[in-house]
Amino acid sequence: MGIPENLAAIRERICNAAAKAKRDPQDIKLVAVTKTVGLQKIAEAVSRGILILGENRVQEAQRKISNLKFEISNFEVEWHLIGHLQKNKAKYAVRLFDLIQTVDSTGLAKEINIHSEKHGKVQRVLVQVKLSDETAKHGTIEKDVMSLIRSISEMKHLALEGLMTMPPYFEDPEMTRPYFRRLRQMRDDVEKAGFSLPELSMGMSHDFEVAIEEGATMVRVGTALFGERTQ
Repeated sequence: MGIPENLAAIRERICNAAAKAKRDPQDIKLVAVTKTVGLQKIAEAVSRGILILGENRVQEAQRKISNLKFEISNFEVEWHLIGHLQKNKAKYAVRLFDLIQTVDSTGLAKEINIHSEKHGKVQRVLVQVKLSDETAKHGTIEKDVMSLIRSISEMKHLALEGLMTMPPYFEDPEMTRPYFRRLRQMRDDVEKAGFSLPELSMGMSHDFEVAIEEGATMVRVGTALFGERTQ
């Protein structure tokens, strides 16, 4: 199947999961993951109504964003950084991305804040939370989340909008439910402390229905939309 058929199937899955959770599907944003995806496919997805593009690497985003300006006329499209950000790449990320979903330390937040001030920008961010023991996964650990949120709230050029997580991969999507539920509970606890965190970015191609049932407001979908990665 091509992108139109895949997108229709994804939207149907989102609607079904939202109905099961008694939620409005309009409250769930679809982030199209463009890692290793060519410009032609990305442009086609945008032409079919995709409004948020998620990129994993700053360098790849630089190339795509500059080239796509000539291929897409929809300037409502947002770019989100959904991969790990090193501090030395923060200055580029601030120029490129509308939302950085992967802030995982006070040091990184400070670096983003410095470069946002230089550009006269308030950078939208999410805090990435690590809820598993996987060494390859990034994110701030649970006990440090509140401290990081307090630090970010004091930075004038950052706007914290929510939390993000990436659970381990399981063949059975139900196995991801405790991770998604924990992130939502964490967000609720933080809001009780007086912070507003409307966004929960969680769920990918194989498990986003479970994430929606547990409160996801953003789902990051690549393979189900564009097909298997070529590299």
